Amino acid sequence: MTPELMIKACSFYTGHLVKTHFCTWRDIARTNENVALAEKMNRAVTCYNFRLQKSVFHHWHSYMEDQKEKLKNTLLRIQQIIYCHKLSIILTKWRNRARLKSKKKEDELILKHELQLKKWKNRLILKRATAEESNFPEQSSSEGSLVDETLRCDISLLPERAILQIFFYLSLKDVIICGQVNHAWMLMTQLNSLWNAIDFSTVKNVIPDKYILSTLQRWRLNVLRLNFHGCLLRPKTFRSVSHCRNLQELNVSDCPTFTDESMRHISEGCPGVLYLNLSNTTITNRTMRLLPRHFHNLQNLSLAYCRGFTDKGLQYLNLGNGCHKLIYLDLSGCTQISVQGFRYIANSCTGITHLTINDMPTLTDNCVKALVEKCSHITSLVFTGAPHISDCTFKALSTCKLRKIRFEGNKRVTDASFKYIDKNYPNLSHIYMADCKGITDSSLRSLSPLRQLTVLNLANCVRIGDMGLRQFLDGPASIRIRELNLSNCVRLSDASVMKLSERCPNLNYLSLRNCDHLTAQGIGYIVNIFSLVSIDLSGTDISNEAFCKSSLILEHLDVSYCSQLSDMIIKALAIYCINLTSLSIAGCPKITDSAMEMLSAKCHYLHILDISGCVLLTDQILEDLQIGCKQLRILKMQYCTNISKKAAQRMSSKVQQQEYNSNDPPRWFGYDREGDPLTELDNVTPSKGASELTVEKSTYSSEEQAA
Repeated sequence: MTPELMIKACSFYTGHLVKTHFCTWRDIARTNENVALAEKMNRAVTCYNFRLQKSVFHHWHSYMEDQKEKLKNTLLRIQQIIYCHKLSIILTKWRNRARLKSKKKEDELILKHELQLKKWKNRLILKRATAEESNFPEQSSSEGSLVDETLRCDISLLPERAILQIFFYLSLKDVIICGQVNHAWMLMTQLNSLWNAIDFSTVKNVIPDKYILSTLQRWRLNVLRLNFHGCLLRPKTFRSVSHCRNLQELNVSDCPTFTDESMRHISEGCPGVLYLNLSNTTITNRTMRLLPRHFHNLQNLSLAYCRGFTDKGLQYLNLGNGCHKLIYLDLSGCTQISVQGFRYIANSCTGITHLTINDMPTLTDNCVKALVEKCSHITSLVFTGAPHISDCTFKALSTCKLRKIRFEGNKRVTDASFKYIDKNYPNLSHIYMADCKGITDSSLRSLSPLRQLTVLNLANCVRIGDMGLRQFLDGPASIRIRELNLSNCVRLSDASVMKLSERCPNLNYLSLRNCDHLTAQGIGYIVNIFSLVSIDLSGTDISNEAFCKSSLILEHLDVSYCSQLSDMIIKALAIYCINLTSLSIAGCPKITDSAMEMLSAKCHYLHILDISGCVLLTDQILEDLQIGCKQLRILKMQYCTNISKKAAQRMSSKVQQQEYNSNDPPRWFGYDREGDPLTELDNVTPSKGASELTVEKSTYSSEEQAA
């Protein structure tokens, strides 16, 4: 064997051996790969099955959770239904009990009313019988017993404080009369504290200057307040005021004889004056020069309708110590003041907090800007009869901390003034914007955030409607509002009254005069406002007395020119509103004597009564009023055709103020002298007549009337 063959043989053998082993290894490797692949497949199947089970379980779990939630909600709903059912049962029982209690209370009031009315009628019968026997018709047995009790009561035995409190309610004329009763009463009227304040305006043209001089001379050290309003006195009398060294308040308004010379004597003798009213006098710049020199502590000054001084006089206010303590200033009607004059006021009276400028057609935005540049403490502002004031004034006043604003009869003030009112004046509590035609619903929406607002007067703002009032009442301002005047806001409807009853729990004064779109149903919502003290519904479509049943504290009611009202409303007032002090039923032709008899029998606190146009009333009601309403002070009986002049003259001695005539009612009343409706009204509406007789009530609030 050759080496070549040997190598060839070895190579063949090695190759065969490798081939054999490789095939064997390949078979083994393939077997292992199949096993691994099978294991992977098994694991994959297992994993897939697990994920499938997990997915199925998740859906099942979600389904079960949803079922549990639905079951829970169902149980909760069932509980709520059960609770609501129980609550409904409780409320139904409570409502039934409340109705029963209310009905019982109402029956008791009606029974009490019937008993009192019966007692009243028996008293009248007894009075008339006694009067016929004794021939003294003005006295009754009850009055006689009252006189006897009065005679047995000697007020001089009361403490001095109680006596003073009694005499403080009397005018100077009445005090003088009381001092002439007897010696004891004269001593009581001479108590020093009683003469701290003397009001000569109540006895003007009645007592002579000589008496005034002697009074001032005697009480010169006690007098703190003097009122000469409207007195026509000699200059010598005014000079005697200088002897009152402790005088703090002086009112000489409407005194035509008061001059600069009178002011000179007073300023030299009374340096402690704090309140000075010079309204409608003939003072000039000489008086203006005296004010800062002598009245260093002057706080209140009224120069209303004084047209004798000029801008130069206002410049004098900065002389000497100046009037730097002045906090109240009234410049009404001083049309001679220019922009420069207001600059002089701003330089000398920087502490003014209350500013009144009425009847000033020459007042412009520039005047206000000049004033508020240095008078940034103004909190109360009154601009009535200033037609040239515009939105620019509101912008200038943003530096002041206003709490009370009043604009009336202005057409240039628009919604722009109220756009940022909650940010510029967050402490506003009183807003009077009567007869401002530029105000719309947008302004009411801007007022809604004012949390301190208590008085809102929007009388004659005819562009205000339900939407604006609703947006205002939805804000926090409605909670504290206690006085709301919406007279002649003709766009308001029943929805507004319903909203008022829901959102104004503290409302005391409400005026809806001449709101033509209100119906009896809407006015019925007033029954839900239990806090009302004064209601004005004159000229509305009220036809029932339902609102009276919840107004147990009602004191003032005006339902004049509601021609559909009958005796039922007077009966309701006599039953539920016995604390009534002011009532107007003018223009109600269906009211009869029987209704007024009930009113006289129950409403003993009545002070003001207007029965003008009640054509069915006779002389009998005057006799009833004299007996039952002894506190009656003001009585209006215009167009009362069945009341005689003789009876009216007798009644005039029992009241302080009386208006009477027996003429036929004007055609705008809508009925004739018999109370029958007219077929033609000559195109004159009752609302116009309402404004003629009671014009003072259309735009002024109860607070302003009290002032």
